[in-house]
Amino acid sequence: MVKFLLLWLLALHFAFVSASATPAPFVMRISCGARENVHTAPTNTLWFKDFAYTGGIPTNATRPSYVSPPLHTLRFFPLSAGPENCYSINRVPKGHYSVRIFFGLVALPNFDNEPLFDISVEGTQISSLKSGWSNSDDQVFAEAIVSLTDGTASICFHSTGHGDPAILSLEILQVNDKAYYFGPQFGEGVILRTATRLNCGFGKSLFDVDYRGDRWGGDRFWTAIKSFGQARSTEKSIKQASKSPNFYPEALYQSALVSTDSQPDLEYSLDVDPNKNYSIWLHFAEIDPSVSGVGQRVFDILINGDTAFEDVDIFEMSGDRYTALVLNRTVAVNGRTLTITLHPKKGGHAIINAIEIFEVIMAETKTLLEEVRALQALKGALGLPPRLGWNGDPCVPPQHPWSGTDCQLDKTSNRWVIDGLGLDNQALKGFLPSDISRLRHLLSINLSGNSIHGSIPSSLGNITSLQVLDLSYNFFNGSVPESLGQLTSLKRLNLNSNLLSGKVPAALVGRLLHRASFNFTDNSGLCGIPGLPSCGRHLTAGQKVGIALGALSLFLLLVIFSICYWKRRQNILRAQQMAARDAPYAKARTNLSRDIQMSRHHNNHGQARTAAENGPSLLS
Repeated sequence: MVKFLLLWLLALHFAFVSASATPAPFVMRISCGARENVHTAPTNTLWFKDFAYTGGIPTNATRPSYVSPPLHTLRFFPLSAGPENCYSINRVPKGHYSVRIFFGLVALPNFDNEPLFDISVEGTQISSLKSGWSNSDDQVFAEAIVSLTDGTASICFHSTGHGDPAILSLEILQVNDKAYYFGPQFGEGVILRTATRLNCGFGKSLFDVDYRGDRWGGDRFWTAIKSFGQARSTEKSIKQASKSPNFYPEALYQSALVSTDSQPDLEYSLDVDPNKNYSIWLHFAEIDPSVSGVGQRVFDILINGDTAFEDVDIFEMSGDRYTALVLNRTVAVNGRTLTITLHPKKGGHAIINAIEIFEVIMAETKTLLEEVRALQALKGALGLPPRLGWNGDPCVPPQHPWSGTDCQLDKTSNRWVIDGLGLDNQALKGFLPSDISRLRHLLSINLSGNSIHGSIPSSLGNITSLQVLDLSYNFFNGSVPESLGQLTSLKRLNLNSNLLSGKVPAALVGRLLHRASFNFTDNSGLCGIPGLPSCGRHLTAGQKVGIALGALSLFLLLVIFSICYWKRRQNILRAQQMAARDAPYAKARTNLSRDIQMSRHHNNHGQARTAAENGPSLLS
């Protein structure tokens, strides 16, 4: 009985532990260019192979820094493959994520060792590589905290004409939905780009995993800084460290920088982009054994000369020594420098354990999904050459829209829409699909100077906002759709130099003659307007259908008559064949009958002569 009770209590304990355990976060790490999964030391980290996520070319890699993961391959994107190239990763659960991209150097001779390009996540540009990045440990990667809501993650690389983008690895690490909450602006429409993350006093740059940090922390990288102050450290446990929502590693607070008598202020400066908002997170723990109570260390915190926090007393605000304290302030920076100053007021010295600075970026509004799908269908039907790209979002980031597309922000849907399509003289050889009518905000279409074939889709008449339609110098055939007469806003129509035929629709002619310029020349079969050959009697659609049905009926009658004639002829031939087969037997019967008749005639004649000679017979 006692044994059974113990087993029951043990099972209950494990059930409770399982129920209360924090679920593991979603983690996706990709070793770019790798053909097999890779595990890296010293933490045996798993990197998935790079398969079916994007285009580009896999090759061997050179790591630009010891900070980069120890991987041996990368993927680069030559400009001939298009100016925009994207990794598209599916089945990503909705949530908050730390997205990190490590850059690489192509290990090939005569190759640009330091390409410069832009990086965007979910259509929002988060980084632009500057010359010299490969020589700075904190610039060999880009990182941002983003919300992923539609089950996918899109990470794009945009060529700037200075070398081919080369990517060593990608990481998508789920964090708590409330991680780095900084105020009312926080939400799905905000991205936090990591500007810098510093550990103070430890002396070595480390990742969260090196600190044995919680998996929900996003495996942050902390750059060591020794540029100011005096280092302090402790081995005592730190309270209130690794807790939700940010899960900072405890070891982060076991080292610090303390100001000196000769330099009582602790000051740190960072070069930033002007006219941006920055969210600053400052980490403290009173680890100096000489400070044992409230009021023994008090200092002000200034950001670009303005007091952000006044009379900071770590002991009082955290509640004890060896207890973590995090202060956050978001500020607007107009200049190119962000300076944080800790100015002592009591105790003579200031102290700090770590610093995080994020640029606050408003996420770009994406393009209307229906129009994105329409452009993708157009891309396939027209056979767009790879050099045009057309990967990612057509309109965002606004610094890198798709070639040949014009965008505007639709106030009704608060989404980007396509209002112009200019793909003239691009060596297109496909056909124009009916899906083009789904681009219902188009004002202008110019596809002239290509080799597009097939008919002009009647669905073009549904784009009522269209003002310019230029399909000249192609191989369009068939008739001009009557639906084009519905384009009430049309101002210019060029259909010249194609293979069109038939009569120009009357509704279209009336509209063009009064309000728009047009060109239908060099279409040998087109007629019906001034400047073109005159047409014969114009048949309506119903008449054409009637003629077609009449011709079909006549054809069927001819077929039936031919079949009947053929069968009758076959019967006659069959009868003649049978007669010919029976002819020898019939001839034999005829000769026999004639011989018998002649014999009978001969006998009768003899008998008659005898009677004559003998005289008449007497009757009794």
